[in-house]
Amino acid sequence: MKKQLAKSSPAKKENKTENKMRAPYIEKVVLSCGATGEDLVKSKKLLELVSASKAQIIKSSKRIPDFGVRPGLEVGTRVTLRDQRAIELLKRLLGAIDNKLKKKQVSDNHFSFGIEEYIEIPGMEYQRDIGIRGLNATVVFSRSGHRIKIKKIKSGKIPKRQQVTKQEIINYMGAVYKTEFN
Repeated sequence: MKKQLAKSSPAKKENKTENKMRAPYIEKVVLSCGATGEDLVKSKKLLELVSASKAQIIKSSKRIPDFGVRPGLEVGTRVTLRDQRAIELLKRLLGAIDNKLKKKQVSDNHFSFGIEEYIEIPGMEYQRDIGIRGLNATVVFSRSGHRIKIKKIKSGKIPKRQQVTKQEIINYMGAVYKTEFN
């Protein structure tokens, strides 16, 4: 009786080189401004102008006497964008910093950068009621399967290898957005 040998096709071997579940993607882009009082209103208008979304007010949860911060004090504003709107905004924001980042601005799962004046963003014009103001941008990366950690029912732990490393973020930004790192 002859045994039949299972032949492996070359197409299967080629598909095993890249795992789709390991590919990182941009989960969200968060814009934020810190301010109090009248400056908080201007910061909120700025974020709504840049993102075309409603901004959220951030309240303090801690007491820091040296800075005069108490719980419940409004200390800033932020906007979170996801999907296609986040990617379009990210392209504009990278144009404001000449598509250059420093390696120390990159960390595991995210990178952040600041824009000193919003008029540096391509397509933005000076608004008299806002004045000259800056903002911070944080880009959060994720992999498929991250929902296991954040879901409410039957949540689980994910291993360290599930995180997007600093080098993977640098490679992704260099390949997709042609970003230069110093």
